[in-house]
Amino acid sequence: MRISTPSLTRSLRPLVAAFAVAGLVGCASYVKRDEFDATVAELRAADQAQNQRLDQLQATMEERFGQYDARFAQFEGRLHVETTAHFAYGKAQVREADKPMLADFAKTLAEHHDGVVVTVEGFTDPAGSASYNQRLGQRRADAVRDFLVSQGLAADQVRAVSYGEANNRQIRPGAWGDDGLANRRVALVIDFVEAVAAR
Repeated sequence: MRISTPSLTRSLRPLVAAFAVAGLVGCASYVKRDEFDATVAELRAADQAQNQRLDQLQATMEERFGQYDARFAQFEGRLHVETTAHFAYGKAQVREADKPMLADFAKTLAEHHDGVVVTVEGFTDPAGSASYNQRLGQRRADAVRDFLVSQGLAADQVRAVSYGEANNRQIRPGAWGDDGLANRRVALVIDFVEAVAAR
């Protein structure tokens, strides 16, 4: 009698599940309850400390950068900074008008929050091809990264990525040219080093 592969697989599933449950039950006896509880308590304390550091950093940044019309939001253990640093159409040079805010940002982190990693996210408006915009977004992110490093942040503390014309990240969906300035920007994401290492 020949048994087809699908029916053999179906007949083995209960057996495999029984072995898996037995293995998990057996493993559970190796972890002592007090060790488990202690580990969970440590993780909760670390998470709470991380949230407090983020709250403090956000308060410092909001106080310091309110004049620049930057917006701050905490998301998944990170501080996201939507800046006023924008770019001319098709260009990747940091504008003179944006340099004071970026210099202040670098100085604040270098002096008071050296245990962070900054990710510069580069964006474009939707004009041009997706591949062109991906490259342009990277050039914009690189330009801001280089400027932040020139202002005192360590090179290994700042990284750059491009989101190009990502539809779900456009401030003014579909806008380009004079109307698309809000889309031609960088965003700065701040992670604490310990949090980055844990990911």
